[in-house]
Amino acid sequence: MLDVKLIGLGSFLPGESITNEKMEEIFGLRQDWIDTMIGTKTRYFACDLDEKVFKFELVDVCTRAAEKALENSGLSAEQIDFVVMSTATPDHLMPATVNLVVDRLGMNNVPTFEIQAGCSGALQGLEVAYRFLQSGAFKNGLVIGGDVMNKYLDFSRDFKKIRSSELINLALFGDGAGAVVMSNDAEKSGIKIEQIVTRFEGLGREPGQVMNWFGTIVDSSMKDSKGKRIQSAKEDYKAIEAHVPAMAGEMMDELLTKTGWSKEDVSYYMPPQLGGIMTDKICTYLELAEGKALNCVAETGNNGNALPYIQLSMLAERMQSGETAVGVAIESSKWLKTGIALRKE
Repeated sequence: MLDVKLIGLGSFLPGESITNEKMEEIFGLRQDWIDTMIGTKTRYFACDLDEKVFKFELVDVCTRAAEKALENSGLSAEQIDFVVMSTATPDHLMPATVNLVVDRLGMNNVPTFEIQAGCSGALQGLEVAYRFLQSGAFKNGLVIGGDVMNKYLDFSRDFKKIRSSELINLALFGDGAGAVVMSNDAEKSGIKIEQIVTRFEGLGREPGQVMNWFGTIVDSSMKDSKGKRIQSAKEDYKAIEAHVPAMAGEMMDELLTKTGWSKEDVSYYMPPQLGGIMTDKICTYLELAEGKALNCVAETGNNGNALPYIQLSMLAERMQSGETAVGVAIESSKWLKTGIALRKE
């Protein structure tokens, strides 16, 4: 089997960063409550909160991230043999957003694949590409992950009358995209994938997160069979807090066993990024040494499939030859566990 490396990374966050002060001004969410309960300081939205206009679709942010990854890899779009994309918020049911991105990049006659998933989709996409490249079927692949969570915002609603269980998602989630170029070319330098694991563990378990499909048309009047309004997104935060740290620990232990590394051998950790407070709790639970954890969610918001790529971009900027890293992403939607082990050559 061939070695596979990450040779170019890129990310894109739309618009200006939105502070907690701005969240209180627009949505009535107290900034001190966000600081204390969520721990996220800023996030990025695909819409302009002042103009109440949506300025970015998923295809826009994903194309920007892919262009940056290609530029950083030194490869042209014509040298890419396949494209994999993951998202929980596609622009349409059809056409798949990956095909819209590929078209924007000027690519043709290339295999494309789209994975529907939350943040675990980023590592699912990496594994699909890894298996293709490891087998020698292709030489270079482009993998993209992105989400535009806030396409569901309905500015006609009175936010002061919205339940806190819905408003919390506005403080928690953000929009963005990330991408990576992967290659099995032995002459290319980069970050080598040592191990990658993706696994469904939701048999018989209730979902911890549900996102309902409203397409690109916002309709806040949709109701279920019992006449209750359908939320675009809802989470079982108690279940998430109870299960995600343990699942992250299990995945970390599995990766260390597969690589033969001790915890001290790992130079950097990329823990699950849910919200600032929850991420800190996970790092404490995992007993990660100070300075080893690469966290970004407090500044970027939880932007789903984009977030692991932003962590990888942080890693690429810091990682030196011979250093190692372990990353974990846990998806609570139906309980998926994913992880990756890396070494800089």
